Amino acid sequence: MAQTRGNLFILSAPSGAGKSSLINALLTKHNDMKVSVSHTTRAPRPGEKSGEHYHFVNVEQFKSLIEKNDFFEWAQVFDNYYGTSKQAIEEQLAAGIDVFLDIDWQGARQVRELVEDVETIFILPPSKTELEARLNNRGQDSAEVIAGRMAKAQSETSHYDEYDYLVVNDNFENTLNEIEMIVMTKRLSLKSQAISHKNFLSNLLK
Repeated sequence: MAQTRGNLFILSAPSGAGKSSLINALLTKHNDMKVSVSHTTRAPRPGEKSGEHYHFVNVEQFKSLIEKNDFFEWAQVFDNYYGTSKQAIEEQLAAGIDVFLDIDWQGARQVRELVEDVETIFILPPSKTELEARLNNRGQDSAEVIAGRMAKAQSETSHYDEYDYLVVNDNFENTLNEIEMIVMTKRLSLKSQAISHKNFLSNLLK
């Protein structure tokens, strides 16, 4: 049986929708799924390791990678740069691993321009009230910062209709199951199965 090539997925969500927790739960259950490790020029936070959380590089190194066209997508957020490596993604897909890009709608647009066969998923909180409560429950930000995050969440959510799937995270386990179903549906698509069973189909149709 020919090795099945991995599939590329994009997961986007406003802050507080639970995207990171869903990704972590998905990777814990499946050893043939990975989340892309982005490059960034920001300094590591306590506990972060290069190559695990991010590939930490300086601005000169990042700009050199841009010039070499090494990124699927990249963006400058305030004073820092973030980008997704083409080579790292390609190596994992070739090994049959499904890869998830944890990026925003702007990054998703860039990737769709380069990759035709990518599935995109937008995750929503159950309500505006619940989103604000989640942000407040973190206990890390001032009211002013939370108000800014809410405004940004509204702006990001306005792009939901650019995605293939819309998932509302009102129940964590149900939402996780829905994302898994999207992945499994992609794996069972005609294109994926034709590659997996190429030799069998060739012999059967002789």
